[in-house]
Amino acid sequence: MTANTDAYHVARDGLLAAGTDYDTASREFTWPRLTGEFNWATDWFDVIARGNEQLALWIVEEDGREQRVTFDEMATRSDRVATWLAELGVSKGDRVMLMLGNQVELWEAMLAVAKLGAVIMPTTGALGTADLIDRIDRGGARFVIANAGDADKFAAVPGAYTRIVVGEQVSGWYDYSDSATVASAGPFAPGTEVTDPLLVYFTSGTTSKPKMVQHSQISYPVGHLSTMYWIGVRPGDVHLAISAPGWAKHAWSCFFTPWLAEATIFVYNYARFDASALMAQLHRAGVNTFCAPPTVWRMLIQADLGERPSGLREILGAGEPLNPDVIAQVEKAWGLTIRDGFGQTETTLQVGNTPGQPIKPGSMGRPAPGVPVVLVDPLSGELGDEGEICLDLAAAPVNLMTGYLGDPERDAAVMAGGYYHTGDVAARDADGYITYIGRTDDVFKSSDYKVSPFELESVLIEHPAVVEAAVVPQPDPTRLSVPKAYVALAAGWQADAETARSILEYARDHLAPYLRVRRLEFTELPKTISGKIRRVDLRRREEEAHASGAPITTEYRYEEILTDPRT
Repeated sequence: MTANTDAYHVARDGLLAAGTDYDTASREFTWPRLTGEFNWATDWFDVIARGNEQLALWIVEEDGREQRVTFDEMATRSDRVATWLAELGVSKGDRVMLMLGNQVELWEAMLAVAKLGAVIMPTTGALGTADLIDRIDRGGARFVIANAGDADKFAAVPGAYTRIVVGEQVSGWYDYSDSATVASAGPFAPGTEVTDPLLVYFTSGTTSKPKMVQHSQISYPVGHLSTMYWIGVRPGDVHLAISAPGWAKHAWSCFFTPWLAEATIFVYNYARFDASALMAQLHRAGVNTFCAPPTVWRMLIQADLGERPSGLREILGAGEPLNPDVIAQVEKAWGLTIRDGFGQTETTLQVGNTPGQPIKPGSMGRPAPGVPVVLVDPLSGELGDEGEICLDLAAAPVNLMTGYLGDPERDAAVMAGGYYHTGDVAARDADGYITYIGRTDDVFKSSDYKVSPFELESVLIEHPAVVEAAVVPQPDPTRLSVPKAYVALAAGWQADAETARSILEYARDHLAPYLRVRRLEFTELPKTISGKIRRVDLRRREEEAHASGAPITTEYRYEEILTDPRT
């Protein structure tokens, strides 16, 4: 065990010992300042895994088939894969694209690539050929590991990259299953420095072409100490996070954090979401910590939560802010509070409601221990209690990316003024709790009032007809703009004037007059392939309609369907 491993272990144990005492954790925690050589796969995972018969990974399929892999088996299997990849030419610094689902090979390959000092480039299987051309080209991938069902997508993707297939054999591709028969050359000593790259993630592209976020050997592996503390996962726990491979949240909750805590990663694979089936797995597997995006929580509520799973201790929401009504309904059914958190692909957890702490409705909590969160006024640059969420670079936050690969201009912009700029706006109260307002480019003015789309959406979603909502500005000659809601309806509701009237009345009665929703339209919301709402598309639609002078005939207007003297 190296001095770096010792320091890492001490920092982790300190957070575990702090438990629900946020004040102690915040006061006493300091990031382990690792120097020289460090590799998470060899200096942490292998250290805790050798001879460890506890389950590291437990995968259950929809048809009942399952795979269980112990920590020791995972260390051995990943050694063999690393040996085989090295024989194919994978070496330190090479970028390896992984386009795999939630399957054992994904975890094996991530560890194996890391053990060689190569760079993991996770990629979702939802991508098409055009996206893959962009990623292979800009990402500089030298190797691709993909499932046989996705191999055809690469037929038209040019480049001198080595192809490796999982599953059925494909002509021109190396067969991943050959790795199971090689004699292991482990244990490995890749000689990676703490500043060397480990991961390159593509963002989901809510407003522009996906950015390439590069992380070092410590920014995610060490940085996720903040995520571990937020989740509240402990050694021996069974942890389930609903997350698809290819996105940073998968690395957060399905790779680094559980294994940092020496917990079991539990995965339930399904072709189509079934709330009842997922609930059965929560009971059967004895899941202790469970993290899911807001959409899944809403579906669980609609399907009837039923009795609280007996092993469940901590429940969390991530991906987008949780609406207070969702939190309240789950708390009523299970006696557990969904704890919100905030972070990005570029960072680990920055702000969160941590275990055992009082929760304020609508707030996403307080800064994670060791994370130097400040709120910066976007215009003046002054620090205050409302502004853009930023990280103070003078404090050298460990949990921050090394930068955007191949994009120095964007790097300079996001790190300007001595701060890392998240692009998200929030407010902080006297107790230090931070409440999300919205993206800097989503917040808009109406009659000289600042409007946070999230605030309006949180009210709209309380109405039983509303599954999801996105609020954007509609240009208006008198008020500059008025709030317009795009709404996805729950089952059993009609997209008609009566439903629109009911929703607009509810919003009127629960929002301040200057926040009144003036337009409403029923539609499927445009989303990125990672599931985030693309409000930029809806804003563009409104702007184009205004520029053309052609009214949107599919919308309902407040003043036309409500008789209200308070307009």
